[in-house]
Amino acid sequence: MLGRIADGERSALENLFRLEAGRMIAIARRIVRRKDLAEEVVQDVFCTVWRRASQFDAAKGSARAWLTTIVRHRALNLLRDSARMDFHDPATLADLGDRAGDAQHAYDALPPGDELRRCLDELEPNRRQSIVMAYVVGFTHGEIASQLKAPVGTVKAWIRRGVIALRECLS
Repeated sequence: MLGRIADGERSALENLFRLEAGRMIAIARRIVRRKDLAEEVVQDVFCTVWRRASQFDAAKGSARAWLTTIVRHRALNLLRDSARMDFHDPATLADLGDRAGDAQHAYDALPPGDELRRCLDELEPNRRQSIVMAYVVGFTHGEIASQLKAPVGTVKAWIRRGVIALRECLS
């Protein structure tokens, strides 16, 4: 489908949108915590896909992984954009929820027979938790280090080695 999009076929982009937009909005929403911003992220991602579909390389991974990576990066960039920051009182912040809890909930929601769940279960708990916190809710390395009470360099190593192990396990 990405090849057809690269060739300028609008119907292929429309089909991709129908298939993936809901999942992509869910990923973005976990990171940006607002539906309107998540939708903005996904719109931006589809504009990027339209312009850069030819850059997709199936040898490096699946199309879904490529899309997920773009969504994650765009959502994190949106969070880092200080012009978009909303300031809330402590009560409102508490109502926004526990992002670490969201990460654990997402992991717990994976079916026991799921391939990703099986591969995540093979990782050491700190590696697994670091990966889930980084990729599900968009924690920075520093935030993960703070949550897990570990040095930032250690967290970076856990994530890097964990992702390598996941690639091997899933391939």
